[in-house]
Amino acid sequence: MAEVDDFSLLTEKMEHSDGALVLPEGLCGVSVLSCLLLACSYVGSLYVWRSDLPRDHPAVIKRRFTSVLIVSGLSPLFVWTWREFTGVRTVPSLLALMGIRFEGLIPAIILPLLLTMVLFLGPLMQLAMDCPWSFMDGIRVAFDPWFWMLCFSDMRWLRNQVVAPLTEELVFRACMLPMLVPCTSPSTAIFTCPLFFGVAHFHHVIELLRFRQGTLSGIFLSAVFQFSYTAVFGAYTAFIFIRTGHLVGPVLCHSFCNYMGFPAISTAMEHPHRIAVLSSYLLGVLLFLIFLFPFTDPSYYGLPTPVCTLTSSSSSLCLS
Repeated sequence: MAEVDDFSLLTEKMEHSDGALVLPEGLCGVSVLSCLLLACSYVGSLYVWRSDLPRDHPAVIKRRFTSVLIVSGLSPLFVWTWREFTGVRTVPSLLALMGIRFEGLIPAIILPLLLTMVLFLGPLMQLAMDCPWSFMDGIRVAFDPWFWMLCFSDMRWLRNQVVAPLTEELVFRACMLPMLVPCTSPSTAIFTCPLFFGVAHFHHVIELLRFRQGTLSGIFLSAVFQFSYTAVFGAYTAFIFIRTGHLVGPVLCHSFCNYMGFPAISTAMEHPHRIAVLSSYLLGVLLFLIFLFPFTDPSYYGLPTPVCTLTSSSSSLCLS
């Protein structure tokens, strides 16, 4: 099939030996080092500003916006430098490899977000039951420009719903996965990439210790939980990125999950309509598992997805 043939990796420094594809010497070391340097640059940009104010203070958020947007804007240079240094050459452009393209854009906007909402069916049902607004009230608010002006004037909302999802997915998925996939299989890259993402979130421990927000053991347990949660979430958005070849899907899913937060299962156990809420939790997980691969079928987004052209052999994740 022509689609399978397109999975060949085109490089200047690669050559075939007995039908096997030989990777450039030291490619994996350079890839991991590049990802580590990129992760350190991203986290380091948050601490270039000296301040005694907490991270949620508007002044701190604005300063961090400046530094993190600069690092994120420069992050494609890491991929370009990596590509030039290793000699890896591919048919898709650099922007396409990073998930910035038009082919399959509409499905990439709708399907991954819808899939994530299915997973959060339980929390959404719980939210709907507890919300004092009617459905029509919610629709009116959603189309009220003053509501969105208020949101965009809120620095915490802007950070959690826009800047953090966009910059983190750009750096930790769009830039890192193209560097990791050539030296690992796509499935391995899915579970390797989130480690950088999870470790990067350990910087929150510094804030908690600095302002003494809890006991040492409590802060440590919080850090372990956050690392685990962000690593699992990172694997999910890496999966979406590889399957769809788009950045927009992971960004929207990230923003949605930031809004929803971690499911309040303990609250659901004590809810007046506990059976209905817990049933929706279970149904959401089951439907998510059923629709996981159909909703991310690469045929909706253009076969092969650009990042899949970087693998030396075909992977089931890259096939329809």
